[in-house]
Amino acid sequence: MKKSMLLALMLAGCSGAPVAEPVQNPHAAMLTLDTHLDTPMHFGRAGWSFADRHELTTDLVQVDMPRMADGNLDGGFFAIYTAQGPLTPAGYAAARKFALGRSDLIDSTITRFPDRIVPARTAADVERIAAQGKLVALKSMENSYPLGEDLTLLAEFHRRGVRLAGPVHSSNNQFADSATDTPRWNGLSPLGRQWVAEMNRLGMVIDASHASDDAFDQMLALSKTPLLLSHSGSRDVFDHPRNLDDARIRKLAEAGGAICVTTVYLSDMNLTPEREKLFARLERIGELSPAEQADLTARWRALDASESMWADDFERFMVALLHVIEVAGVDHVCFGADWDGGGGIAGLEDITALPKITARLKAEGYSDADIEKMWSGNVLRILQAAEQEADR
Repeated sequence: MKKSMLLALMLAGCSGAPVAEPVQNPHAAMLTLDTHLDTPMHFGRAGWSFADRHELTTDLVQVDMPRMADGNLDGGFFAIYTAQGPLTPAGYAAARKFALGRSDLIDSTITRFPDRIVPARTAADVERIAAQGKLVALKSMENSYPLGEDLTLLAEFHRRGVRLAGPVHSSNNQFADSATDTPRWNGLSPLGRQWVAEMNRLGMVIDASHASDDAFDQMLALSKTPLLLSHSGSRDVFDHPRNLDDARIRKLAEAGGAICVTTVYLSDMNLTPEREKLFARLERIGELSPAEQADLTARWRALDASESMWADDFERFMVALLHVIEVAGVDHVCFGADWDGGGGIAGLEDITALPKITARLKAEGYSDADIEKMWSGNVLRILQAAEQEADR
C-alpha cells in the first residue's frame, strides 16, 4: 500500500467518514529504496547514533534515520563491505571474521530501534514494513572474498539475512575478475561459476557491479534469475570500466535485470594522495575516537574547498539517469547512489535531496507508476524472482 493511501485510511478511521486522499509530494507517496548503502561503516563509531541527525558540515555520513525521513527514503540494502586482501587461508579467515562482525553490527544497530526501522528478508517483508510506516533494512555483501573457497559459508550469510551479493570488488579474487583489474580468469573462475549456482539455490540476488565485462556476460548466461547492478552507470555516458556499456545494459534488461544508477564515475574521480589518505582513515572511522572523527571530517571538508572529488552536479546525474532509462526502459532501472561509499555530488549531497530526482522525472513526463517502479518495484520484482527460484 502506498504511504499516501495508508494515511488516508487512517484519517478516515479517525473521523468515521471517508476522506479524499491528501495532496502531497508525489515522492513521499512512493515506496523508495536504495540498493547500496555503505553507512554500516559508521555504525560502530564511538559517540555516534544512526537515530540522530548529522550535518554534512560536521559529519561525513550521508544517511541517518532523520534524513531518511526528510528524503522519503524508505530503506535499502546496508552493505557488508570487505576490502580485498590476499588469497590465502589467513587472508580468508581475517576477511570472514570482519564480514561476520560487520553483519552483526548491522543487526545490533537496526534492532536497537524497533519502532523506527525493521529488518527485511523478502520482498513481502519490505512492502509490509513500509506499509506500517517504518523504515526497511535489507543486507547485502559487497565482495564475496570473505567466503574463501568454502561456498557453504554463503548459506551462513543468507541465514543472517543477506539477500544481495557481488562476487568481487576492485581487485580480482577467487571468484571473478574485477572491472578495475587486469584479467586473471577472463571472467568467472571455476569456483565463481559454482558461486552463481549456489546464489540461485539460496534465492540470493546476484550483484554484478564491480565485475568485469566477461564476468558479467558469464553471470548473465549462467544465472537462472535476473541480475542487479547495485551501483553502476552507463559507459556510453562516461567511459570507465566500473560502468556498463549500453549494449550490455540492453542485454541485462532483456534478461529481466536492472541497473541501479549511481552518482560515481559520471567523470574521473579526483583521488589525490591526500584524499586517498583520508579515505583510508574513513574506512576505519569506527575505530576512531570522537576527537579523531571530528579531525577527519575537518580535513575532508577543507580538502573539498580546494579540490572537489567529483566534477559533477545534479544536472549531470540527471543526464546519466535519463540516458540509462532510455536504453534500459523503466522496468529495468533503479537507484544506488553509493551513499557513504564515495557517492554524492553538488546538488545531491545526501539523501535529503532524493525528492529532486522524482520531481525532475515527473517534469520529464514519467508517470508516478513508472517512477515508483524505478524507486522500488524493479528491485522487489528481482528479489521475488530469486525467492521463487529458491522455492523451486
